[in-house]
Amino acid sequence: MDLFEYSNRESERSSAPLAERMRPKSLEEFIGQEEIVGKNKLLYRAIKADKLSSIILYGPPGTGKTTLAKVISKETSLHFEQINAVTSGVKEIREVVSGAIERKRVEGKRTILFIDEIHRFNKSQQDALLPYVENGTVVLVGATTENPYFEVNKALISRAMVFELKPLSDDDIEVVVKRALKDPSGYGGMDIELEREALEHLVMVSNGDARIALNALEIAVITSNMDDDGNIVIDLGTIQESVQRKAIRYEKQGDEHYDNISAFIKSIRGSDPDASLYWLGKMIYGGEDPKFIARRLIISASEDVGNADPNALSVAVSAFNAVNVVGMPEGRIILAQATAYLASAPKSNASYTAINAVMKDLADKKIYGVPPHIGDKAEGYLYPHSYEGGYVAQEYLPPELKGRKYYEPKQIGYEKEILERLKLLY
Repeated sequence: MDLFEYSNRESERSSAPLAERMRPKSLEEFIGQEEIVGKNKLLYRAIKADKLSSIILYGPPGTGKTTLAKVISKETSLHFEQINAVTSGVKEIREVVSGAIERKRVEGKRTILFIDEIHRFNKSQQDALLPYVENGTVVLVGATTENPYFEVNKALISRAMVFELKPLSDDDIEVVVKRALKDPSGYGGMDIELEREALEHLVMVSNGDARIALNALEIAVITSNMDDDGNIVIDLGTIQESVQRKAIRYEKQGDEHYDNISAFIKSIRGSDPDASLYWLGKMIYGGEDPKFIARRLIISASEDVGNADPNALSVAVSAFNAVNVVGMPEGRIILAQATAYLASAPKSNASYTAINAVMKDLADKKIYGVPPHIGDKAEGYLYPHSYEGGYVAQEYLPPELKGRKYYEPKQIGYEKEILERLKLLY
């Protein structure tokens, strides 16, 4: 690299967005993801030993997938090539492979092929890549926000190790922000004071995404005026404007978390869709994990709605899967639909009460064996489908529990029909 090229690169770097300037240059600078790149972890050892094999990194935006790929390029002796699956195809893959073959022949050097958004490749594009990953022509480093077990060919998955990157913790985000304020690549040469309340709000709204935090910090700095002493003070109001989101008291790990989810579930149980949606909105606004909310909806669908509307469980499970696929912020619409449905549905806790009664009997009473006529050998078993109406009177409980009732359907919703049907049978 000559002096002119070096000067151009330094100029580009200094004018790049803060998030780009603050990318870690080594594993030691990398923040978060201790489970996969912590010292002496498998991936850490492979990188340090320069023995990297193909890997796929997946996780939400801002968790360090691209950054980790670039750190790998600096920490290993491998040549680094990068393409984006949105703008590249088979042609670009073949060009990289051709260069990799020649490089290995002439220099004895292996090539890393980093493919950002690898889930965007269709099946034929992934198939075109497969033989070169399999024979080691390229070391694949794929990055995706989608679950690769659903979005990437099984053949590729079987030839690569999959590492899941989690949203950064609040502590990690705080470290990222503070480093940006002190590092020469960030604002280390400026006198900037980020007030504690402003920092806490910035960490909260970032929701584990370092890029969001750094982008907001950058906006706050460049839109703030220096005082007479050349200092910049960034207060809560400035951060709120920078992220276009006002502060709200919500502790994701504290009392606020438990109080709000309790109010949410009790409002659904109480058939108040308006209150349910309010508490849902507050949790979303406060940065609550949408998957946590969706899981609670699934529980409520069985515990509080039950067979009064059996479809409620399908709605809740579908909501969880949809939020997992779509993500936020659009996931709020899905959560709102499921919340409104469950809150408006007829309610029955008969199934919840029934299984609790069963578990209590199992804990408090003797546990009985299976009667012979419904066991595997079915000695004396009466096959219901051989009888009119598909029913024949027969005892299914252990003889010692004959007549014991666990499930008591309620006179509401679909469960009312269940109750009438059971009355006719019993």
